[in-house]
Formats: sequence, structure tokens, C-alpha cells
Amino acid sequence: MNDIQNQDDLYKVVDEFYQKLLADEAISYIFTDVVKVKLEEHLPILVSFWSQSILGTGGYFNNLTQIHLDVNAKSYLSKELFEIWLHHFENAIDENYQGINCERMKNQAHNLSTIMQIKIAKEKDGKM
Repeated sequence: MNDIQNQDDLYKVVDEFYQKLLADEAISYIFTDVVKVKLEEHLPILVSFWSQSILGTGGYFNNLTQIHLDVNAKSYLSKELFEIWLHHFENAIDENYQGINCERMKNQAHNLSTIMQIKIAKEKDGKM
């Protein structure tokens, strides 16, 4: 298997990741009922984020933390939901690619998950 090398590779990972999320009843409601994600609009944004993060291309300008805090305000994003998210994310990568960029991407996903959970907990405790 090849490593993730370009935006087409990232699109494949992100698309498969969302197919997994939407097929999992334990988490799909976040994307179908709470946020009502339109994949044709959302996937290019995610590809832009990962491309900037992994390939250094730039182009992502959204506030990732605030987006997740806004979702959390509508429906609590629990540790279990983040674990499901990470599971599907890693599987979408591992089923298609292997290499340093893949490992960087998985590590960053874990870091983002941890940061988001800390921010959600601080907001819940009124410390933000």
C-alpha cells in the first residue's frame, strides 16, 4: 500500500471515513440530525484541513475548536463518541494506505480528539 500523497488520497480517506460514520447508528445522528451535514459541501472542507495539516498546502481557515463546541452545545460530544470517531478514522486510513503521512494523520486525529474533549470539559465547567 502507498502512503497518502495528495488531495485525491485525502478525499478517498475522508469519504470512506464519513461512509463509516453514517453507517454507525451510535454516532450517525450527530451528522444527520444534529448538524445535518451535506457531504458534497463538507468533504472538500475536511480535505482542505487535512491537506493543510499533512501536506502543508494551506487553505483551511475555519475555527475547528469553535465548530466542535457549537456542535457540543446542541448535543453532547462524549468521550465514547470521540472513540468511535477515531476508530472509523483510523480504519478508513489503514484499509487504504500506510506510511508516514498516515501515521501523522492518525496521531493528529488523536491529538485533536484529546484537545476537543478538554475544551468541551472546560466549557462544561465554565472555565472558558
